Amino acid sequence: MTAVRPDTVPQQAPAAQAPFPTGFLWGAATAAYQVEGAASERGRTPSIWDTFSHTPGKVVNGDTGDVAADHFHRYRDDVALMKRLGLQAYRFSVSWSRVQPTGRGPAVE
Repeated sequence: MTAVRPDTVPQQAPAAQAPFPTGFLWGAATAAYQVEGAASERGRTPSIWDTFSHTPGKVVNGDTGDVAADHFHRYRDDVALMKRLGLQAYRFSVSWSRVQPTGRGPAVE
């Protein structure tokens, strides 16, 4: 636990005081491995990080991206939440091993 003297904490974050240009879009971004989940579904094959994270002792608590935030199944709810939050943009990625499971040949559609 960390103690912070109340008189050292700004009442308003500096970014809140900064003007944003006309047309600025508030948004969010995610990375596939951190949110996607569904690691073995719809043709996805293990990535190098899947293999590494499943190696005992390589990752704290043995955590993997097998389920993650389950965005693969929950994307509709996630997008609805972004809309309720007023976000205007969303940048996301898709696991390469989902798009190109064998590393060559035609992409999965």
